[in-house]
Amino acid sequence: MEKIWNEMHRAAKAVQNSRKISDYVEAGGVAAAILSSSGKIYTGVCIDTCSTLGICAERNAIFNMITNGEQEIKKVLAIMPNGKVGAPCGACRELMVQLMPNSYQEIEVLMDHETEKIVTLGELTPDWWI
Repeated sequence: MEKIWNEMHRAAKAVQNSRKISDYVEAGGVAAAILSSSGKIYTGVCIDTCSTLGICAERNAIFNMITNGEQEIKKVLAIMPNGKVGAPCGACRELMVQLMPNSYQEIEVLMDHETEKIVTLGELTPDWWI
């Protein structure tokens, strides 16, 4: 496995801290790391609310990247509450497609850290509406 995947995994693990913020908000059950085209790793955690105000870890990491002046994603991984790596949800995939409509197919997604399974976003979303 490429060294960068392990760095991204460590970065996501470092911010994953499942906790109850209030009676209505929980955070950190899922953590994500995004590798931008500059080689910088951006992280984010999920924020779950009792309404639709929450956000997925992957989108949180992407917004962190955008806040810091970048917009091109090379790699993404998300660590689920059980410690396993998993695929981005449909909303996160949709954001990546809209962010990079001409090259989203090339974004690499780590599907399984133990078996080193990597797929592209194009494989996960082959016929997107865009």
